[in-house]
Amino acid sequence: SSGINAEWPLRPGGRPCLMKERFKKSYRHPVLDEKLTNKRLSQECRMLSKCRSLGIRTPTVYYVNNKTNTIYMEYMKQTVVFKDFVDEHVAKGERRVLADLCFNVGYTIALLHNGDIVHGDLTSSNVLVMKRIDKFDCVLIDFGLSTNSSLVEDKGVDLYVLEKAFLSTHPNSQDLFDKILAGYCSAAHSQKVVMSKLSEIRLRGRKRSMVG
Repeated sequence: SSGINAEWPLRPGGRPCLMKERFKKSYRHPVLDEKLTNKRLSQECRMLSKCRSLGIRTPTVYYVNNKTNTIYMEYMKQTVVFKDFVDEHVAKGERRVLADLCFNVGYTIALLHNGDIVHGDLTSSNVLVMKRIDKFDCVLIDFGLSTNSSLVEDKGVDLYVLEKAFLSTHPNSQDLFDKILAGYCSAAHSQKVVMSKLSEIRLRGRKRSMVG
């Protein structure tokens, strides 16, 4: 797991930033742990940079300390965690705002997959909502488990993980998840095969549940 210090004065100018540290795993051999940690640290930074080149909003990486396994990145002010945003607006009955935002979330995930990036841990807690003048944008965070992959299976699993997490965290919100899929299908290059794979993965999941 990683620890997060929400605000840290990185530069003399006092720019606030978020410090994300990967802690040592005492149960792993020290040499193996160091190699795995450095690999995942580098991978996360590369993915964040690649996302921005694809037009996907993510925190900017300012500095990486490989000795302490720490990433110093942009502190996203005036944002709300997608999970909290959904809970608040569902309670208020403002589903229209949520429908538009969910479409945007799906569209953003499609851009991610078009660039052959698989997030690996898509949940409503790993998306931030940023208020614009006349709309809400989404920011993707926490790429610690992300990978480069062009495999349809991996992209289908990415969506399946999000679906399971979203519907368990936000009961009675199938309509909102359908909006996420609609946004995804509006932009994904291989949306037909990915949707077909998602259906296949769902079926496999149901069979496992029945077997126990």
